[in-house]
Amino acid sequence: MKGKGGALDRRSSARWRLLLLCAFSFGLGMLFTNRFWTAPSTNNHIMSQHRRQDQELQLVSEDCNTKRKHGEHKDIMGEVTRTHEAIQLLDKSISTLQMELAAKRSTLELVRSGVPVTSETSQPRKKAFVVVGVNTAFSSRKRRDSVRETWMPQGEKLLQLEEQKGIVIRFTIGHSATSNSILDKAIDAEDEQHHDFLRLDHVEGYHELSAKTKIFFSTSVGIWDADFFVKVDDDVHVNLGMLATTLARHKAKPRTYIGCMKSGPVLADKNLKYHEPEAWKFGEDGNKYFRHATGQIYAISKDLATYISINQPILHKYANEDVSLGSWFIGLEVNHIDERNMCCGTPPDCEWKGQAGNICVASFDWSCSGICKSVERLKDVHARCGEGDSSVWSDLI
Repeated sequence: MKGKGGALDRRSSARWRLLLLCAFSFGLGMLFTNRFWTAPSTNNHIMSQHRRQDQELQLVSEDCNTKRKHGEHKDIMGEVTRTHEAIQLLDKSISTLQMELAAKRSTLELVRSGVPVTSETSQPRKKAFVVVGVNTAFSSRKRRDSVRETWMPQGEKLLQLEEQKGIVIRFTIGHSATSNSILDKAIDAEDEQHHDFLRLDHVEGYHELSAKTKIFFSTSVGIWDADFFVKVDDDVHVNLGMLATTLARHKAKPRTYIGCMKSGPVLADKNLKYHEPEAWKFGEDGNKYFRHATGQIYAISKDLATYISINQPILHKYANEDVSLGSWFIGLEVNHIDERNMCCGTPPDCEWKGQAGNICVASFDWSCSGICKSVERLKDVHARCGEGDSSVWSDLI
C-alpha cells in the first residue's frame, strides 16, 4: 500500500508542475504578444504623421511655385502692354513728323513756283486736342441757333472750352458765288455776334460737299495743331464729353479714322438721291462701296488731316462726301475704327442707352440723314439724351 501511495503522490506532483509550466508559458506568451503588436502600431502612427507632413510641405511648395509663376506671367504681360503702347506712340510720332516734313516740302514748292503762301500757313499753329467743324449752309440759321441752345457752348464758355480742354468748335461755311453778297453779309453779322465761324475759301453748294470737306481739313490743320479733327452736320446731337473721351482712347494710334463704318450700295440710277455718276468704277450693278464712315459725324487724326492738306489738289471727289473721304485713305496704312456710339438713334434709342450707362457720342435719324425736323426736336433730344452740361468739363482728356 505504501508503494502505491508514493506513486500516486509522484503523479500528482507531476500534474501540478505541468499546470504551473502551462500557466507560465501562457503568461510569457501574452507578454511577448503585447510587446510585438503594440510596437508596429506606434511605428505606423509615426510613419503616417511623417507622410502627412511631407504632403503638406509639397502642397505649400506647389502653391508658392504657382503664385510665383502667376506673378511672373503678370509681369511679362505688363511689359508686353507697355512695349506695345510705346511702339504705338513712336509710330504716331514718326507718322506726324513725316506728314509735317511733307507739308514743309509742299510749302517750299509753292514758294519756288511763285504761289503766295497765306499768313495762316506761316503763323505758329494753336495747340488743341480736337477741332470740331459743324458743317452748315447759308439757309441754316435756325439750325445753328438750335445747336447753340443745346450742346454747343457760347461766349465765354466756348473760349474756356478751348483754353481748358482743348476743344475747338466752329461752324464751317464758305462764301456765295457772288462776291460780298447779302448771304455773305448775313454770315459776317452772325459771326460778329457769336464768334463761332470758320470761313472757308470755298463756294457753297450741296454738290460740293466733298470739296468743302477737303478745304475744311486743309484750313483747320493750318490753324490748329490738334490731335483730332471732327466733321459733324448741324442737324446732329453731340455729347462733347463722350466725344472727347472716345477720341482720347485712340490718341496713341497713328493714322486714325473713326466713325460708324458702313458699306452702302452704289446707286447707278440717276433718279435716286444718292446717285453715283461714277458707278462704273465700282464694278457690276448691285456692288457696294468700300468701308467708310457715315457722313453725319466722323473724326480723323492729325496725320491724316495733314495728308489731305498736302495732297488736296489730286484727291478725287465722288458725288458723296463720306465716300470721297473713305476713298482718300485706300492704299494707306489707316486704322479704321468702327465706333457705334457715334450713330445712335434719337429717343427712345439714345435715351435707353444712356439709362443703361452707355451715353451716345452722337444721335440722329437714319431716315433723314440727321435729326428729322431738328430745329423743333433738338432741344427734346438734348434733354433726354444729353450727358449733362458739366460732363465735358469733368471728363479727362
